[in-house]
Amino acid sequence: MKLQLIYFVFFLAIFSQRVFSQDQDNTFIPDEKYVKEVKKLLKKKKIQDAFEYIDILEPRTLKDLVYLTEIPAPPFEEEKRAEAFRDLLDEAGADKVWIDEVGNVIAVRKAAKRDSERPAVVVLDAHLDTVFPEGTDVTIKFNGDTLIAPGIGDDTRGLVLILTVLRALNESGIATVADIWIVGTVGEEGLGDLRGVKHLFRPGAPAIRSWISVDGGSTDRITNSGLGSHRYRVTFTGEGGHSWGAFGMANPIHALGRAINIFVTEADGFIQSGPKTSYNVGRIGGGISVNSISFESWMEVDMRSVEHSSLLAMDDIFQKAMQAALQKENDLRKNGEALNVKIEMIGDRPSGEVPVDIPLIQRALAVATLFNISPRLTTGSTNSNIPISRGIPAVTISRGGKGGGSHALKEWWLNDSSGPQAIKLALLLLVTEAGMK
Repeated sequence: MKLQLIYFVFFLAIFSQRVFSQDQDNTFIPDEKYVKEVKKLLKKKKIQDAFEYIDILEPRTLKDLVYLTEIPAPPFEEEKRAEAFRDLLDEAGADKVWIDEVGNVIAVRKAAKRDSERPAVVVLDAHLDTVFPEGTDVTIKFNGDTLIAPGIGDDTRGLVLILTVLRALNESGIATVADIWIVGTVGEEGLGDLRGVKHLFRPGAPAIRSWISVDGGSTDRITNSGLGSHRYRVTFTGEGGHSWGAFGMANPIHALGRAINIFVTEADGFIQSGPKTSYNVGRIGGGISVNSISFESWMEVDMRSVEHSSLLAMDDIFQKAMQAALQKENDLRKNGEALNVKIEMIGDRPSGEVPVDIPLIQRALAVATLFNISPRLTTGSTNSNIPISRGIPAVTISRGGKGGGSHALKEWWLNDSSGPQAIKLALLLLVTEAGMK
């Protein structure tokens, strides 16, 4: 305990002269006001007790990671993992735990005292779902100290981190002046379209005034900017027929190929300047045999940008390309009926950015700095996109440890010194934001 305190005091002295600025490598130094605030908190015995307990909990944290990873959580099928996570939060001592209408797991740790200068509710979040479909083998394989399994890092480790934070808060007896919600959300990945967090910010929902997500690898990354995206499913339909006998009929697959070509050509020209923007045709399908003119073809398209206006411009390019391809294919037909196209939006993640000078971001920078980390402000597509887009303070921080192969069957995670460090960092940021009584 004493060594820990000496360690932190040492780094407090090193950084006591810093003022807020941005270095050339995109690292940020927090305002001295927030450094002092975190320094003061670090001296509290209960914070040091919580840090010590996090170290003691390491075997339990690893056990929880193995347990939750091996409970499948495919897109739109997170129920079993949600029930298990709810039970763990209840056992960890939450004041109240429930699963809401869309499947989010919410645990409340009530404030000991209200303070009008603090947000009423501060959320610490990680997502329940993985990208892997039903039937995927999620059994953990061990390669020495390395754990290998689909979804072990993204974001099962995040779930375990926020669970351990709750355990440490309760064991150390830390009391806050804002309610804390520990939340496992559904629908963060893929076509889930952030449905869990969107539900939490629906009209009439309890007011959440500060949001901290745990979803990412490197501890120096502090995500304060939401990467916006639009996703579409495009379906061309027609009569279909024999490749020889009905030749000359408009062909949905030909239209699809033409649509991809027009879109990619125009989109590539657009991205040569301006804010970073991307496009991708991720899935295609259609047809019943090699000697048939298909009656249907389809594709799924993803486009992203750090700037909302650029995303809208890319969307416009896409929409016009689909109509141009439809028109061209119909113009070429010699017989039969004209094709139709259906363009369905299947994903809408808003973009936005939280100003660097707001308290939550400054506190995140200060906490990282006092852990001897040079923090970088970054852009990402996470649950934080929703509160960020609505002007609510939000940030996404690291789950810690070393990992790789995200969204791959051989995803891996290795606990190193940054593993427990990330849990301590999350706890300290949460308590700083929620206010310690």
